Amino acid sequence: MKTKLKNSRNQVKFTKGSSLLVLSLLALSACTSTEKVVMKRSDVNCAFLAEDCSLLEVGGKEQSGLRYINPAVNWSQYNKILIDPVTFWAGDKTKISASDQQMLVNYFFQQMKEQLGKKFELANQPGQGIMKLDVAMTDVETATPVLRSISMIVPQAHMIANLKYLATGTMPFVGSAQAEAKLTDSVSGTVLALAVDKRIGGGSFTTGFQWQWGDAENAIDHWAELLATKLYGWTSGKEVAQ
Repeated sequence: MKTKLKNSRNQVKFTKGSSLLVLSLLALSACTSTEKVVMKRSDVNCAFLAEDCSLLEVGGKEQSGLRYINPAVNWSQYNKILIDPVTFWAGDKTKISASDQQMLVNYFFQQMKEQLGKKFELANQPGQGIMKLDVAMTDVETATPVLRSISMIVPQAHMIANLKYLATGTMPFVGSAQAEAKLTDSVSGTVLALAVDKRIGGGSFTTGFQWQWGDAENAIDHWAELLATKLYGWTSGKEVAQ
């Protein structure tokens, strides 16, 4: 009993002496479900975007990691969108099973239909005033649920996790997802916009309890919502495409 009480006192002392550091580290981890990864054009092998890869430029803080917006597009002419099924382009050496690949692309496709369907009429064939969206998942990693939970909940482990975040920009045991998107005029094939983005699991405590593909699904949710918001802003004239 005495030993236990002694340890308890030491814990209180440690907590008081380290409270500022802990609060600072927790602030760095943020409460987002996913976080953007800074990208360079050399990070993309361009198997999906092919020659269009040369158009990409590094995006800003609230933009995709790499992006291109055609400056000559009259966005107001578009009020419908044709969404092609999402594909998986991680290569033959990927450790992701075929069933998991299919699950992820199906989820991605459904989320885009749901979010874009709130803003646009969904088309089933090319036509005037119709944008065409092609998306590929090019990389994905699973989270480690049990160890992820420990790193979020146990104070000492969470401090170590935040120290790793300070050093590397990522939390331990998190998952990730990377995707490439190409938006074209459905009739002419003119490129309207391109995007490449990668997101990793964030430092939110709630994400520690999710399943192994939770971070990838959260990234997909973010992309679908952001895409719908941006495209609606551009086509409605409420936001300048840039």
